[in-house]
This record gives sequence, C-alpha cells and structure tokens, in this order.
Amino acid sequence: MDAKTGFFYLFAVVLLYAAFRVITARNPVHAVLHLILAFSQAAGIWLLLKAEFLAITLVLVYLGAVMVLFLFVVMMLDIRIDAVRKGFWKHFPVAALIGAIVTFEMAAVLMTGFRGMEEPKAIADVVVNAAGQAVPYSNTKALGKLLYSEYLYPVEVAAVILLVAMIAAIALTLRQRKDSKAIDPADQIRVRAADRVVMMKMPATEPPAAEAAPAAEEKKQ
Repeated sequence: MDAKTGFFYLFAVVLLYAAFRVITARNPVHAVLHLILAFSQAAGIWLLLKAEFLAITLVLVYLGAVMVLFLFVVMMLDIRIDAVRKGFWKHFPVAALIGAIVTFEMAAVLMTGFRGMEEPKAIADVVVNAAGQAVPYSNTKALGKLLYSEYLYPVEVAAVILLVAMIAAIALTLRQRKDSKAIDPADQIRVRAADRVVMMKMPATEPPAAEAAPAAEEKKQ
C-alpha cells in the first residue's frame, strides 16, 4: 500500500467517524465541531483526487465562513438540550422514514447510477495541445470553463437562489419585534434633561419609618 492509499483510508475513516458523531452527539457545539472535522477530511480527499479548487473552496467557504457562523450561532442561542429531547420519540417515525428514503436513493445511485461509465483517467499536470506542444494543465481553469459554458444556467439559478436567501435573511433580521430593546439614535439626540431627571420637593427632615408608626398610633389614642 502506497502513501496515497494510506492517506485515503485515514481521511475516509476519520470522515466516517466525524459524520457519525454529528448525528449522535448530544451537545450541539460538539456536533458542529465534528462537522468541521468532517469537512476538513473531505477536503483532504479532494486533494488526493487532484481537485485542488474544490478542496480550497470547501475549506474557505464551509470551514472558514459557514461552519464558524454555525458554531457562534449555536453557542449564542443557549439551546436547552432537555427541551429539545422531549419531542424525540414523537418525530422519530417521520425521521426514520426520511432516513430510509435517503438511504434507498443513495444505494440506487451507487449500485446502478455508474454502470456503463468509463473509468476516469488520471489528470496529468501537462497536456499536449493541437500543435504537439506540452502545456501545463490547470484544473481550476478547466472547471471554470465547464461551469460558465455547459453549466451556465444551473450556476445562474443557484446564484439567484442564494441572492433570494440572503435578502430573506436580511428581511427576517430587520423585522420589528415586540420584545426588541433597540433604541432609536434620533430619539436619544432629541432628549432633554427634563425628560430624564424629575425634581421632587421633599422635607429636609423626616422621622424614620420605625419611629413614625408609634407616633401615629399615639395620635390616634
């Protein structure tokens, strides 16, 4: 077994363990951390397949932005695990049904979806052009040409969906909530001292409450 095969098995074992812990960890923070580990191992497998662009994109986009955002959101929400577990068995049949459907679809794709396809050839670092000259091969350049030529419309549809999701997230965040304690800066600037401080006239001396009660009883007698 060469070093490349060893690294593949190492990344694959850690990836499977991390993915299993994502759905079995009781602490949401631990689940997010295991998901970060799973993405990092997937990026390593992409590097072994010479898909450097996909590996770097997975690290920068998911590990550097999305998963860090998930981690901060989970830590700031203060999720009560006991309250979340109350409806586990209530929703278990639906979750089991969805899991069975996903497993069946993946099995169908893996068993029948790749039949009749040729084995992919290894991507060389140097290719020969029409003139017979050896030129360096760029995986990222080839992927970019493929995305913006043959798959142009799917890329545009995905971009529109992401734009709509971003606008919807901003709209949901900026909605007026009743329990919000936000203060308008314009109201703070227009405030006057009389609106903040109220002067009340009180006598200079007043007997303490403990002495005032017996004196009031004596007056009544």
